Amino acid sequence: MNNDIKKVAVIGFGAMAQSLDHSLRASGSGIEVSATLVPHDLTVDHDGVEVFHDVAALIEWGPSVVVECASHQAVKNSVPPLLRAGIDVIVVSIGSLSDTELLHALEKAAEEGGSRLTVASGAIGGLDVLRSAKIAGLESVIYTGTKPPSAWKGTPAEQSIDLASLRQRTVIFEGNAAEASLQYPKNANVTAAVALAGIGFADTKVTLVADPHASGNTHKVNAAGAFGRFEISLENKPLPDNPKTSWLAALSVEQALHRHFQRIEL
Repeated sequence: MNNDIKKVAVIGFGAMAQSLDHSLRASGSGIEVSATLVPHDLTVDHDGVEVFHDVAALIEWGPSVVVECASHQAVKNSVPPLLRAGIDVIVVSIGSLSDTELLHALEKAAEEGGSRLTVASGAIGGLDVLRSAKIAGLESVIYTGTKPPSAWKGTPAEQSIDLASLRQRTVIFEGNAAEASLQYPKNANVTAAVALAGIGFADTKVTLVADPHASGNTHKVNAAGAFGRFEISLENKPLPDNPKTSWLAALSVEQALHRHFQRIEL
């Protein structure tokens, strides 16, 4: 791949992709979103962005890199053929990788195409520490996700808790990352990022909390192992244009894209 030719495409054109497009154009870095892959029933009215409805047509266009910021289904349907075609992909829907069969299929596709799949760190930090620490051995990794009660609407928590009348911090889920990813898919990206960087889905402990006093979404990771122990906690603000999306998650996508084109990775 010639990194001097920056043909960037995105899968999906929702809040995350639009935020990435706007931020890149404002940065003056020379990296811009030039194409998008969206379903046939979706129209995108954006000057300078070519619209594709078929992954084969996108492959023929020849992107330098594709950023997936659509859905788990998009990872399953569109990312393997891109990798087999030798096109690098940055995945935002990290929760999709909790599917071991899909993960193996992606690895095989990347091997066949001589391409690379990388993941954006999303709304969580400290993943570099986990990746380094697991080389010597990790004993435990615990992820705790805390959100206001309203953020848990439409999840299994509604079946057992009256979220609207909640007055105190309440644990809504305790289990491992595999179970959390299935039961709480809207939180799956952070859970999956921690599990993949550390000791896997089965052994990563997860606690999800509804807190009426929370002003934002808080993500905390505690880990211990041969290296020692660490704790990291982040309280994230939402995207100004979309309160359902973490601003840090959107920024992590942009950072991953910049690193993709860097000659020297710092």
